[in-house]
Amino acid sequence: MMSKWIHTTDETPEEAQITCNKISAQLALVKHSRRRSDLVHNQNAKQLENYKSLHSDMKSNIAEKKTEIANQKEELENAKIVKQNRIQYDLLAKAIEKEPPRTDTNKNLKALQKELADLAAEKKELEQEILAREKQFSVLTTSANSLAALLSEGNKSSRRSAKENSGSDPEPMSE
Repeated sequence: MMSKWIHTTDETPEEAQITCNKISAQLALVKHSRRRSDLVHNQNAKQLENYKSLHSDMKSNIAEKKTEIANQKEELENAKIVKQNRIQYDLLAKAIEKEPPRTDTNKNLKALQKELADLAAEKKELEQEILAREKQFSVLTTSANSLAALLSEGNKSSRRSAKENSGSDPEPMSE
């Protein structure tokens, strides 16, 4: 349109003014479009920078959160171990609580040891008494056997002497 306006000479000044106004309006539209395009381009560049900044912030936040999660997992594992140890401690404490105090146990142990020593001494005395009784019984049986042998021998000799004394008539035995 501009080249047409420049090369035409047969226009009236009013037509030229209208064409000039149209060209000016088109130039204003082009300038406006260009300025708007520049503004959009600048805003897009700023927005891109913002997105890049947000992206790097998010990456660093994600890395921090991953580190925090790893730390929290480690703390959770430690807490589980502590809880398990506490439960075992409580069970052990309850078991110990059921047992009598050490002083009572020591007293009972000493009493049982004394009783055991007394029983051992009594056993020794009884074994000695049994041994003495066995010796006495052995002496008694030996004496009884000797006495029985003597009596048996004495009976045999008294029968022989009675046979010798009586001759042919035996004497009746009196009861």
